[in-house]
Amino acid sequence: MSEALEIAHGDFGRVALLDMDRGLVRHAHHHCHVLLKVEGDDTQFLVGERVVRLTDEQAVLVNAWETHAYLHDPARDKAMILALYIEPAWLGSFRDNWAASGAPGFFEQPVGLITARIRQLARDLAGEMVYAPDSRRIRETLLPGLMIALIERFTAWREAGSSLRGASRNRDWRVQRAIARIRAEPGTGSGIDALAREVGLSRAHFYRLFEQTTGASPNVFKNAVRVERAVRTIVGTDQGLTELSLGLGFSTPAHFSRFFRDHVGVPPSVFRGIVRRGAPPPA
Repeated sequence: MSEALEIAHGDFGRVALLDMDRGLVRHAHHHCHVLLKVEGDDTQFLVGERVVRLTDEQAVLVNAWETHAYLHDPARDKAMILALYIEPAWLGSFRDNWAASGAPGFFEQPVGLITARIRQLARDLAGEMVYAPDSRRIRETLLPGLMIALIERFTAWREAGSSLRGASRNRDWRVQRAIARIRAEPGTGSGIDALAREVGLSRAHFYRLFEQTTGASPNVFKNAVRVERAVRTIVGTDQGLTELSLGLGFSTPAHFSRFFRDHVGVPPSVFRGIVRRGAPPPA
């Protein structure tokens, strides 16, 4: 059974320490997403169309909106994974152009060999999350140090976000209108086909243009928005899970719980319990 051992969250995004023995469905995030093995068996992920290994020597690197899935081998034992879901705006506070981590292509490859320093920084962060989960060092020193080391090793960070031509190609007004509708109404009953008609495109053209613009299909994008809306609500409010599931368009709480577990790794009730440990209730 997969477990979330600890979850840290804040303006940086979230960091999860996961003990995984169950696969996750194909999905995407708006975050800069990095996966590092802490201990246990080697494992693997599907990033785009490529299967890549997560080992003691290499990290898995996932660009914003790049589809990926966890592929657990049932013949192997659990893998303890440090999963970083980092807000591009937070990275932009270190260097302005690091906000480009929210665009496709920030990482040139989905896997890379880590240094001994990165390995130690990851272990230090994981250890702090387990033994001192309320420590200010997680946000103030350990996570920034790890992300800076990862970006400097695995990206052309000096040139990141420098292409205005590339940015302008990702601003098709029809896709932007569809994105705005999905974000405003993630639980709407109208399907993707209805959204295509609303912006004046055939289904095939809409799917192709949406994926060219964002890097994800409309369905994967919508599911990502639902997951992040659920995470924000679970972390920041006392709203009941039944009400939340209905608001996100699920017919029953059980369907929502299965959806959340398949994307995040644990059910929403478990996620809420972990992030609330030792924390004051939401205002």
